[in-house]
Amino acid sequence: MAVEPEEFLQGSTNCIYKSSDSEREDQELIPGRHPQNHFFLYRPEDRFNSTYIIFFLLGVGSSLPWSFFSTAKQYWMYKLRNCSNDLPSQNLETSDLSVKYFESYLSIASTIPSVVCLLASFLLVNKVTSSVRVLSSLAVMLAIFLVTTVLVKVDTSSWTHEFFALTMVCVAIISGASNIFTGSVFGLTGNFPMKYSQALISGQAMGGTVSAVALVIDISVAVDVTDSALAFFLTADVFIVVCIILYLILPRLEYSRYYMRSLEERACLSSSLPTNSLEERAASQNSSENSPDDHSIPPLRPILKKNAVLGFCVFYVFFISIIIFPAISSSIDSVNKDSGSVWTNKYFTPLTCFLVYNFADWCGRQVTAWIQIPGPNSKALPTLVLLRSLFIPLFILCNFQPRTHFDRVLFLFDAYPVVFISLLGLSNGYLGSLSMIYGPKVVPRELAEASGLMMSFFLNLGLALGSAFSVLVVHLI
Repeated sequence: MAVEPEEFLQGSTNCIYKSSDSEREDQELIPGRHPQNHFFLYRPEDRFNSTYIIFFLLGVGSSLPWSFFSTAKQYWMYKLRNCSNDLPSQNLETSDLSVKYFESYLSIASTIPSVVCLLASFLLVNKVTSSVRVLSSLAVMLAIFLVTTVLVKVDTSSWTHEFFALTMVCVAIISGASNIFTGSVFGLTGNFPMKYSQALISGQAMGGTVSAVALVIDISVAVDVTDSALAFFLTADVFIVVCIILYLILPRLEYSRYYMRSLEERACLSSSLPTNSLEERAASQNSSENSPDDHSIPPLRPILKKNAVLGFCVFYVFFISIIIFPAISSSIDSVNKDSGSVWTNKYFTPLTCFLVYNFADWCGRQVTAWIQIPGPNSKALPTLVLLRSLFIPLFILCNFQPRTHFDRVLFLFDAYPVVFISLLGLSNGYLGSLSMIYGPKVVPRELAEASGLMMSFFLNLGLALGSAFSVLVVHLI
């Protein structure tokens, strides 16, 4: 007898859920997964974990555009150091455009177009194939990054406002394309076992860590800031090309090809194999009959009914994170900055802000590979998400500079912002990943890709509203 999702979830909201391994991988009891999705009898092996590695690397590539733009702070400060042709003496210390508000403008330009693009992806999920969406978005990302790379060696000192506007346009385009890519690939992982969604999400955090490490290395080695930025952006160019190659390889692997087939094809494959269970055959037939029209808009109501709380959790996790990182956290100076040491002046922000946050974020996402608690229906999940609001006053009371309206600094040791940024990254990675992973798993398999896009929409809606709110918070400090 079939078990309804609500009955299955009852009494198990705080259990530890672990991704299945080996032969049990496709029989895992995902919380809320409709039982009709477990009828497939034949499943090839993921040789050498090649599919897992590809999704991990695609996750790295999906986060590189935002990570490389946000961590190259010294380059943007250098390029925007003269904000007016009438004030040639104006330097980066007096430029609000390049010092105080640039990260906030960068966040707005990167997240608002993303929401629109993900909404379009959801509407087109059954009309435009995932391959077209992924490859076209990667092509756009590569083109924009090549333009950004070329501009590194162009003298923009006489047209900084125009360069700023051009940069924001590039950020908007590349972020929209990046999120179509991310949402499409994440939706695709909804048809795979849970660990592949985790691989993509963990790879995204690793992309931020890679960019932070590259920034520290460039600062240490490069003499000229433009040489450092050139190597920085060339790395992103190469990795986007690698992502294109990896995605083209993905459907050629037997394991991934099996999961990327349509439900009808897999149902035929399953029914062609011998089975002694009439219930399994009936489930196979029902799955084919109930699958949505290939050219219809996915039904929104059943997806939202299952994902409303999880969508809010994703939204609020990233809403709080983008308010703080990088707009506030990257402007926290060492309390010993006047000492003139290399640590407090040159390496404090790259290490304590970007590297620590991205590494902590990756650790939090990686933990979800082994532990999934609380469960998707647990009240503890939204409670923990809401408690992250406390991070905002904690970071404001650190040594954020320059301060205009709020002079009080409570945390006068450099250890405080390091601890706070670590906790912010860990909670962002763990709670955000849990909510994202659960989303496509609590709906029928035929709605998994659309559900993945919907969760990505909530994520970017949180980023968009959070980035706008971060401008207000920075102005009030």
